Amino acid sequence: MAQTEVMPAVEQQRIGKTSDPCTMVIFGASGDLTRRKLIPALYNLAKDNLLSREFAVIGVARSPLSDEDFRNKVSEDIKQFATDKVDPNIWEWFVRRIYYLSGDMADKNLYLQLKDLLDKVDRDHSTHGNHMYYLATAADYFGPAVEHLAEVGLMQQEGQRWRRVVIEKPFGHDLESARLLNQRLLRVAEEKQIYRIDHYLGKETVQNILALRFANGIFEPIWNRRYIDHVQISVAETVGVEKRGGYYDKAGALRDMVPNHIMQLISLTAMEPPVSFRADAVRDEQGKILHAIQPMSSEDVLTRTVRGQYGEGIVGGERVPAYRSEPGVPPDSKTETFVAMKLLIDNWRWADVPFYLRTGKHLPSRSTTIVIQFRRAPFVLFRDTPVENLMPNQLVLHIQPEEGISLRFAAKVPGPAMRLGAVNMSFEYSDYFGVIPSTGYERLLHDCMIGDATLFQRADMVEAGWCVVSPVLDVWKALPPRNFPNYAAGTWGPKEAEDLLERDGRHWRNFEK
Repeated sequence: MAQTEVMPAVEQQRIGKTSDPCTMVIFGASGDLTRRKLIPALYNLAKDNLLSREFAVIGVARSPLSDEDFRNKVSEDIKQFATDKVDPNIWEWFVRRIYYLSGDMADKNLYLQLKDLLDKVDRDHSTHGNHMYYLATAADYFGPAVEHLAEVGLMQQEGQRWRRVVIEKPFGHDLESARLLNQRLLRVAEEKQIYRIDHYLGKETVQNILALRFANGIFEPIWNRRYIDHVQISVAETVGVEKRGGYYDKAGALRDMVPNHIMQLISLTAMEPPVSFRADAVRDEQGKILHAIQPMSSEDVLTRTVRGQYGEGIVGGERVPAYRSEPGVPPDSKTETFVAMKLLIDNWRWADVPFYLRTGKHLPSRSTTIVIQFRRAPFVLFRDTPVENLMPNQLVLHIQPEEGISLRFAAKVPGPAMRLGAVNMSFEYSDYFGVIPSTGYERLLHDCMIGDATLFQRADMVEAGWCVVSPVLDVWKALPPRNFPNYAAGTWGPKEAEDLLERDGRHWRNFEK
């Protein structure tokens, strides 16, 4: 008999649409992602009354646990990883909807057992046969898991019943593997059933790029080559590879960050206005930008890309080891921990406007920013004044750790002489809208439950991102670096990254505490 108890009332005003009834199956339920992000995000949705009352979770992993063991485990984890104080009534309502299944993801019998358990959970919690499969696993399992789900009928959609699968990056390790993965998935599922998740798109400022550009009449008219000099996108991390040396040495900074996170930021920054906020309308425009990025020749790779690997240095006042001394990393590793690139977009809006991007480990600060630098004003008016140069205006989108937007412009310094000083107008979300406790996954999970794929990558977008980096991977493989390590931990990367902009008469904008 279906359970009908009512979810406890909450003080928060209902915002947005309550999710569809569904059961969320988490493969890899014993891992860090589940306890640090997914369970806290689901709890936050329940607290904000955005989670259907007809909802359940099934955790799947190898560890031999009972339902009660798993419930006790997540109850301990939530104390450590909750983003806000846990309401015991809401948590009690939520934890009663959590189940566990032990097994090997390569074993078809696991999926037959899962089917039986889903039937039981559907009956007990009236979840309407809607299933969301979250693959919080190694990428090797993506294809086989979805195929096994399809074999036992768990991807089949009938009437109003939906079945969706969520996969985390990496979506392949190069263009060929990305295409093969997409082909494998699309043989047993429709594109609209596949949600390729990128947690960066759960950041408020990333989502706000569309609002900033298309809801404000002052920005869109100047968002083009006539007014913008260049764009800088920086994803800086203070941490090294930590305990992920084995994985990271096979991936490297280029594969790990550029085809997914950074390509998404580029496409949202550069896209044309979509005809609506429907998922495919937005993703169509993003895809056009990714396809318009100018392909690099082998010569371009040598002059427009930079790679680096950190040596030992000082980060946060502490001495840290070189990358080659990290656990799981070969002592002669050629893997890059830093990447800088200059990209050009071949379309009417952005012709000749360079997009500079960089990402790296063990840099001086943790910050993700998009810097829009405008062209300098003509100097004619200030020729006979003490002003020696005019600084360009910059609009900066701060994505993490503090989320906000700042604008730099010139103003006259008080006094009898004409002197100019830089002024920063700064907006932070926390100051204007308060702090909403978040893991960054709430919006993405909720969107998947209501069938909104706007913030998820389509197959063509994934492949277009890999098309951009494939020539770089090929050249770097053919010409291994000879100077690694080439930047000290705690610095802004190798000197060649500075030279990349200085050759064009430009400089990186660094943000440090």
